[in-house]
Amino acid sequence: MQLDGVPSHHLPLLLTAYQHRFGRGLEAMTRHLVDNVAIGWEELGTDLLDGAPPALITALTGGEQWPSRTLDHLITPDGSPPARMTVTDDTADAQDMQWGYVLHRQGIEVISLLHEDIGPVVDWATDPRTVFSDHPDRWSSLAAPPVIRAVRSTPPQSTPTAAPAKAGTPRRPATRR
Repeated sequence: MQLDGVPSHHLPLLLTAYQHRFGRGLEAMTRHLVDNVAIGWEELGTDLLDGAPPALITALTGGEQWPSRTLDHLITPDGSPPARMTVTDDTADAQDMQWGYVLHRQGIEVISLLHEDIGPVVDWATDPRTVFSDHPDRWSSLAAPPVIRAVRSTPPQSTPTAAPAKAGTPRRPATRR
């Protein structure tokens, strides 16, 4: 589970990480994002885009790069080791958390913690270039994820643009008129 951070930032990174870096392996992604982190994440970075096509990375980041940062470096006031917290309504309010992201087999559940305890699920097959709303009241558990702009003009990066020619079938040259 990844908390805080707006959907327009987190969803493209998480969808791309699932589709490319982790090869659609939810278990590997969960190990990286949840199990291998002592406390949690301060920021999700472009290292989650490793393995994605360069054109997709550029479309998502504008060519910028930044590292993911965990909260594992924290020191508690009494000097004891920090512990992973369980998120409840009280801790979400105390930490001023506004968003929750839960990884499910079918996709990422996006929870607007200001309005609900559950949210809609964004399918793992969603094109990472899709633009989602960051307005908490639009993320109702009773509605589809609020897409501002769907990507329809070009195929997803992992889909070939045309089927290859059959072996032994000559291609006709293009003619000009």
